[in-house]
Amino acid sequence: MKLKISYALMAVVLAVALWAGTHSASASTPEERAQALEHTIKCPVCRGQSVAESDAEASKAIRVEITRRIADGQSDSEIRNFFAQTLGSDILLRPASSGFAGLVWVLPVAGFVVAALAIAFAFWRWRRWETVE
Repeated sequence: MKLKISYALMAVVLAVALWAGTHSASASTPEERAQALEHTIKCPVCRGQSVAESDAEASKAIRVEITRRIADGQSDSEIRNFFAQTLGSDILLRPASSGFAGLVWVLPVAGFVVAALAIAFAFWRWRRWETVE
């Protein structure tokens, strides 16, 4: 009975962690929105830096454009889509969560679930094998 409760508790903790990881808190002020967007767009001239981290002129221009588009009332996804269409999809640091690119988000979770089930099955067989002897 205790084992079933611990598995249920583990499943609840996993579900809450997955939900919390996929539902980030949205920024409330335009400055917070701009900062959040700047961290999701790659600097076109720097290696491995976001627009927020880079001091390159291209990054400064992108930060100004992000601020202008927020002031114009565009949503975060509209702004990201603009930069992806203008500069290519590689400019986004966070891959899309739909289509073939969605596998980046699904495969690690599926791998974790399969591994957890395999470990649980191994422990169950091991425990059952000990009681038979």
